[in-house]
Amino acid sequence: MQKLLPEIVFATNNPHKLEEARAILQDKVKVLSLADIGCHDDIPETADTLEGNALIKARWVKEKYGYDCFADDTGLMVDVLNGEPGVYSARYAGEHCSPADNIRLLLEKMTGLANRKAHFSTVVALSLKDHEYLFEGTVEGEISETLNGGGGFGYDPVFIPENSSLSFAEMSPEEKNKISHRGRAMRKFADFLDSFNPELL
Repeated sequence: MQKLLPEIVFATNNPHKLEEARAILQDKVKVLSLADIGCHDDIPETADTLEGNALIKARWVKEKYGYDCFADDTGLMVDVLNGEPGVYSARYAGEHCSPADNIRLLLEKMTGLANRKAHFSTVVALSLKDHEYLFEGTVEGEISETLNGGGGFGYDPVFIPENSSLSFAEMSPEEKNKISHRGRAMRKFADFLDSFNPELL
């Protein structure tokens, strides 16, 4: 008989992120989407840190819908651009830009620059019962001069993680999850769930 898993909402509208989270947490909790709970709100992301934006989203669902919830915020920080795009990674080229627009702007700003070092950071915020928890994952790498691969999403076609010759977009989802910033943060979250009293979930 299959074990009935506790339910928790992932406050994202990104199907790729949802798929990644479900793959990592599949034997811990049942991950619900915002659509699953009827949440179609445009949740604001007004903080100036990844932690702040992740907490805003997790608290929004908890307070308005009553579900335990986790949310993430991710930033790409490029050394030579003083940490840009950072917390504005998803809207680097403007409020209603596409991922392709963001990549185009990034590559334009880095034209002719020798220093391509960058890192991705993800912060996962968890609102569980009456407590909040944060889990962070980071991966170092560099920005390529051209797009590589057709997988992944966001800046994946131009981000090559350290100790690899492939961009995230050239890797399988399983390969990427093993080393990615979000994968590392989510595994810390999964480890926390392993150590948590299941009766409180």
